[in-house]
Amino acid sequence: MIEDTMTLLSLLGRIMRYFLLRPETLFLLCISLALWSYFFHTDEVKTIVKSSRDAVKMVKGKVAEIMQNDRLGGLDVLDAEFSKTWEFKSHNVAVYSIQGRRDHMEDRFEVITDLVNKTHPSIFGIFDGHGGEARVAGCQSTPINAAVNCPQSAAEYVKARLPEVLKQHLQDYERDKENSVLSYQSILEQQILSIDREMLEKLTVSYDEAGTTCLIALLSDKELTVANVGDSRGVLCDKDGNAIPLSHDHKPYQLKERKRIKRAGGFISFNGSWRVQGILAMSRSLGDYPLKNLNVVIPDPDILSFDLDKLQPEFMILASDGLWDAFSNEEAVRFIKERLDEPHFGAKSIVLQSFYRGCPDNITVMVVKFRNSSKAEEQ
Repeated sequence: MIEDTMTLLSLLGRIMRYFLLRPETLFLLCISLALWSYFFHTDEVKTIVKSSRDAVKMVKGKVAEIMQNDRLGGLDVLDAEFSKTWEFKSHNVAVYSIQGRRDHMEDRFEVITDLVNKTHPSIFGIFDGHGGEARVAGCQSTPINAAVNCPQSAAEYVKARLPEVLKQHLQDYERDKENSVLSYQSILEQQILSIDREMLEKLTVSYDEAGTTCLIALLSDKELTVANVGDSRGVLCDKDGNAIPLSHDHKPYQLKERKRIKRAGGFISFNGSWRVQGILAMSRSLGDYPLKNLNVVIPDPDILSFDLDKLQPEFMILASDGLWDAFSNEEAVRFIKERLDEPHFGAKSIVLQSFYRGCPDNITVMVVKFRNSSKAEEQ
């Protein structure tokens, strides 16, 4: 009886080894395991893949940085190669911006604060233009109602007008806040849509197709309000070092945007990246009158508010898409967190690192340190 049992087990063992060790069986087993991991552990798999990709990017960036420094003899020589480099530093805000590999510099930024009297929230803006110079009325050096046309990028036009208009409306709101039906969110939405209508009136007359993104953050003592149109992006580092998205890119391939474009009678196609009507690589913008006339591109901002007492943030990053082509939110937060003691709070380092990683675009990065951050000055 025992011998029969042993013979049966031996036979089963040989059969299992024969079938389980066949290449076809092992292949099917691997496929099944991959499908099971994808459907039942998607988040974990994505995290592993993302972390691996970020690690590879960081290693490649470090190697490129070493090679670049050896070849050029340091960062100062590299800086001289950029035809346009902007930098700004004041209190708790630092900005670094380079033209990079593009023929023209179309990124712009703006910072408006009143740290003493606090008559309005601090205003921070990033504007990433496209389509070249637009002939729109009213350059920065002319009166606001001037009827003079001059070459000016769409981003420059919005930078010169929107933050100042916001400042005026916010000051009015703060003076009679208790009796007002407005809010930071409604003021942002109204003025962003107003500046877009103003641009379209002028651009349509001159047949200019220029446009720009618009990322605006309003910072008060207890609240952060962020409005976004386009694919510039903001991210915040909370008290635990987590990356908290302050905005979401408006890209044509996103389901919500794709459905809206299709309902308007438009389409998206792949031309290096997914583009509306095969032209624009974002689904929302300011300007871009031909696509606005078709209603396939819209100016409506997404607006998010954040409780600073709850988050207790250390810093936030506002940047054009040149940065986000090279860095994920999480990697950017880690990178800046390690360099907050630098003169530009890490903004210059991360811009140059993005350039080393092969970013072909203009790159503009603004870092704002919050008052609960160590060594941060009072806002």
